[in-house]
Amino acid sequence: MLFSGDDVMKQVTVLSGGEKVRCMLSKLMLSKANVLLLDDPTNHLDLESITALNDGLIAFKGSLLFSSHDHEFIQTTANRIIEIGPKGVVDRLESTYDEFLENDEVQARVDAFISIRSTLICYRREAL
Repeated sequence: MLFSGDDVMKQVTVLSGGEKVRCMLSKLMLSKANVLLLDDPTNHLDLESITALNDGLIAFKGSLLFSSHDHEFIQTTANRIIEIGPKGVVDRLESTYDEFLENDEVQARVDAFISIRSTLICYRREAL
């Protein structure tokens, strides 16, 4: 996953933060898992790596559960948005992130249930 030349021979102890993330993501994708759980997977990645990750996860045939602060990543990868807060949950099936944000009814529910400390969970499940 975007390692070339002498980079493929580096010891893990000398990898940068972004290189370590790319290495772990590569390991995950090669593990033949049918479920991936990712916490802010685009952190520490450059634009080229984010694009490769996005393409790989879109092609992934299993279920993917992730949290992210990356609007574009959520928009292109998730097909279900779940926002969890101390006062409740807002769950939107078959909705893009932009649709989730633009829906006044949904945002009213978010405002009613969610305080400042909420967690956005995104989900993608390939149709069987």
